[in-house]
Amino acid sequence: MSETTNKEDASPASGNSAIEEITRQRDEFRDMVKSVRAEFENYQKRQQRELVAERRFAQSPLALDLLPAIDNLDRAVQAAKQAGDTGPLAAGVQMVVQQLLDQLKRHGIVRMEDKFKPFDAARHTAVTQIPSADHPPMTVLEVFESGYMHHDRVLRPASVAVAVTPPQPAKEE
Repeated sequence: MSETTNKEDASPASGNSAIEEITRQRDEFRDMVKSVRAEFENYQKRQQRELVAERRFAQSPLALDLLPAIDNLDRAVQAAKQAGDTGPLAAGVQMVVQQLLDQLKRHGIVRMEDKFKPFDAARHTAVTQIPSADHPPMTVLEVFESGYMHHDRVLRPASVAVAVTPPQPAKEE
């Protein structure tokens, strides 16, 4: 009886099922390898994009540290203009401000020009409102602190005053 059992185990049907099982496992492992390879390639691409972005915006912390000094130099130039000082000191400070702005521009950091443009919450911080009949509501009328862009990102939003519709006089009855 044991001979027949051994012969049955060696039958072609059992050999086919073993081959089918091995083939199924092979296909499963092949799919797994393809999946892991695709995930790794996606990981590498994502890391490369992040590295490029990191390099592109690496100057942001330094620029943010320099902006208050540039603001103070701008205030000094404005104060000199208001006092009527057009001497070499005021001109020299203005040249230093321009030189700093030019260097920042070389690295993709530019001052936003926002006066008389529509208010944009992503680019501006409204610190006050000014009633104005001459300008549409939510138009930037004054810039208290300039905003800066670093390539396509806002590095620092501008602090601005925006126009609002002036109050209507009360009607007398």
